[in-house]
Amino acid sequence: MRDSVRLPLLLAGASLAALATPASAQGQGAAPLPTLVKDVKIPNQTFKLQNGLTVVVHEDRKAPVVAVSVWYNVGSKDEPTGKTGFAHLFEHLMFNGSENLPDDYFKYTTQIGATDLNGTTSFDRTNYFQTVPKAALDKALFMESDRMGYLLGAVTQAKLDNQRGVVQNEKRQGDNRPGGLIQYEIFSNLFPAGHPYHHTPIGSMADLDAASLADVQKWFIDNYAPNNAVLVLAGDINAAEARPLVQKYFGAIKRGPVNTPAMASVPPASGKTIVMKDRVPAVVLTRTWAIPGMLDKQTAALELGGSVLGGLASSRLDNALVRNEKLAVSVSASASPQHRVGLFQVQATVRPGVEPAQVEKRLDELMADFIAKGPTRAELSRAATQEVAGTIKGLEQVGGFGGKAVALAQGQLYANDPNFFRKQLDEYARVTPAQVQAAFRQYLTAAPLKIRLEPGERPAPIEPKGPTAQKGVGTPPPPTKRDVPPVGEFAALDFPTIQRATLSNGIRVNYAQRTAVPVTTMALSFDAGQAAEAANQRGLAGLAMGLLDEGAGNLTSQQIAERQEELGASIGTGSSLDRSTVTLSALSANLAPSLDLLETVVEQPTYAPAELERVRAQTLTGIAAQQRDPNGIAARIIPSLVWGANHPYAIVGSGSADAVKGFTRNDIVGFQQAWLRPDNAEIFVVSNLPLSQLTPQLERRFGTWAAPAGVAKGTKKFIAAPARPTSPTIYLVNVPSAPQSVIVAAQSTGVDPRGDIIATQAGNEVLGGNFLSRINTDLRETKGWSYGVRSSFDVAREGVGYAITAPVQADRTGDSITALNSQVTDLLGGKGVTEDELARLVSNNVNTLPGRFETSSAVLGAMMSNSLLGRPDDYQEQLATRYRALNQGGIDTALRQSIDPKGFTWLVVGDAAKVKPQLDKLGYPVQVIEPK
Repeated sequence: MRDSVRLPLLLAGASLAALATPASAQGQGAAPLPTLVKDVKIPNQTFKLQNGLTVVVHEDRKAPVVAVSVWYNVGSKDEPTGKTGFAHLFEHLMFNGSENLPDDYFKYTTQIGATDLNGTTSFDRTNYFQTVPKAALDKALFMESDRMGYLLGAVTQAKLDNQRGVVQNEKRQGDNRPGGLIQYEIFSNLFPAGHPYHHTPIGSMADLDAASLADVQKWFIDNYAPNNAVLVLAGDINAAEARPLVQKYFGAIKRGPVNTPAMASVPPASGKTIVMKDRVPAVVLTRTWAIPGMLDKQTAALELGGSVLGGLASSRLDNALVRNEKLAVSVSASASPQHRVGLFQVQATVRPGVEPAQVEKRLDELMADFIAKGPTRAELSRAATQEVAGTIKGLEQVGGFGGKAVALAQGQLYANDPNFFRKQLDEYARVTPAQVQAAFRQYLTAAPLKIRLEPGERPAPIEPKGPTAQKGVGTPPPPTKRDVPPVGEFAALDFPTIQRATLSNGIRVNYAQRTAVPVTTMALSFDAGQAAEAANQRGLAGLAMGLLDEGAGNLTSQQIAERQEELGASIGTGSSLDRSTVTLSALSANLAPSLDLLETVVEQPTYAPAELERVRAQTLTGIAAQQRDPNGIAARIIPSLVWGANHPYAIVGSGSADAVKGFTRNDIVGFQQAWLRPDNAEIFVVSNLPLSQLTPQLERRFGTWAAPAGVAKGTKKFIAAPARPTSPTIYLVNVPSAPQSVIVAAQSTGVDPRGDIIATQAGNEVLGGNFLSRINTDLRETKGWSYGVRSSFDVAREGVGYAITAPVQADRTGDSITALNSQVTDLLGGKGVTEDELARLVSNNVNTLPGRFETSSAVLGAMMSNSLLGRPDDYQEQLATRYRALNQGGIDTALRQSIDPKGFTWLVVGDAAKVKPQLDKLGYPVQVIEPK
């Protein structure tokens, strides 16, 4: 379960056929903003049960799935003094079983093939969501209704104590990040004591310790009634189908109290300055103002103004402080409206070697200039276009963290209008420079809360003392017996047919059509990646790729950013182990000019020396940040311990600082010419437009692209990985005062990445591959020592690694390693996969297939993975048959052939003073090493 401190404007819609402009009608200009806005719709119908439950239904028949989303009108702003964190704690308890479904909620969602499932708590609401196959809709509605109306009989003291520990470890995990403590200072100082937004949703350790069973029972009774909730169903269903189902499962639940959220005014500016120290590589300056909430008439102006000031890639602050004056390595500005109030925040990471006071002064000057002159119409248009384009690109997803169900539920809950998102879009399109200027003058001219985060030692965390004596433990009601409905017949995955074309220069085009939204998603994939780097050039691929859109042809980096924003397009670059990729997400109405921009970026990078130095400074600061973040430290160290320092897969995060410092422009150009070239490229496209329309456009931009004369194509040199250890060694990195330890256990395997690895991956699901896995159930759901434990096979083209990752509370580090070892040994020994585990993993992997490939981005990723690993085009459609053919013995054998319980290398990143005595008792050699 995940906290959501900021509730972003996540919109989605349908009915956009008018935007799918035929290629013959496409010109080089961007589609006008009013044209983009007017057809963004989510058709819906609303009805209410007699008990007060509000139901919103949106029909979308593109896939046989339905998003089921329940939003309760209660969040952390509703918590009384002394009970902070209750809303979030209860969110966790709602996943621990109800009266008629007593086991972990994820057990049942796994059986029915749910995807995009979770729960979150914000200041203003608590929500629970899952996308389920249409055949499982009855059961999903029963499950949600059972925990809405029939939960208390299943809430026990043992469950409360366990989830209290889990939540406290979730808090430790967030606090453990460099800068993770800033949020507490912001809310406690910006909003005075007694203000609903004075504390964050995670709550305090002391209040969590004090929570009694009677407290949580009362919280449920007071807040989790049908007349305090909104149910959204979006997908393969209509209102006529939905009404009898909702009545059947929710109709008997009785009304309860309705939470009326307290009005919360915007407090006066504090003008306070706070200095903090933490494990950060550079000074971070944060300025925060309180602003109105999402229903205020000035919110749209503040949001778009924030984008122009510091949210867009072309923003004022970025252009001045990062690109031109090079005083900061990063800068941002944004408005974050909550229901009643919100935050406006400006943040700058000072470039090492620059005086923070100089950056403070320039921030003051740039803010004053923006408020005095306001934004231009062109800047506002770009900001609004980006908002609308993001909306359109999210149309495919019915549920999840940001699909259509989110927009409908948010509008209904906060504005009593499921179509509220339409008003927000219309406001974006209408905002004028004068309105932005007026809003900024009203709210952002007062002295903000200033926080200066400096490199140094952070204060030691305040650890909980343990649950206090329980008082007034309530008596739960007797369970209410209800019949759990069966599931219907699950639909099979209909993966799109892959079509191909070849450009004149030999570039192969792989294409799939998806017509639900007028969007084209594309990837230019190069056979390069981090494996193309020499051992003494770690970071070269990342730097070369990162500079592609920082100046190309006759366009500066600023102009490239502006052009993307004008078009509502997004160009991304990056490298995995085996591939370097340039991606384009474009509105199909603007595809032609978006492809023109992509062509320039890919074929004509300038690698200007000034841009190289700027991006180098950003990269080095990023490396320094990784070297101070426990998770970053682990990610940088473990690959070389497993693969050996000279292996192509021994990558270290963003690269080696020493190597990055020494790269010249010739090095960058050399990488580009050897690897980022047409004879080393493949194109993947998912679009609503047919291939017959796309091919001529791709041919025009990329078909005549030629490899550089006289430059040989790059080749990779793989060496054998070192032999797996025959006995474990523990490496320890000291992070003083860390409230958690990050444990990683990893090894190389002999798995053939291009072979049949279904059974091997199935075995990992049992061990650590999902929420119900053995190690997560043990360390989180049974012992409460961690917020989440996972394991996975890292499948690359030339080898497969395996890793277990476990962030645990510091005082349980040694015990956690013992527990992990025990679980691995048991599974590979006499306690192999059980019948229940086999049935669960088969049903989950088969029934989730339609939901897993609901979106174009998921289809694109599958196409690229199939190409990398030599899989057939219909591989995804074969998965159901392959999983149904699994048996316990085959999985056990495959896992034993892949993993050696004695072959792990262990890495622990934590407070050595607390941790090393625990490790010394385990009987393994312990080596203390430095971050790299």
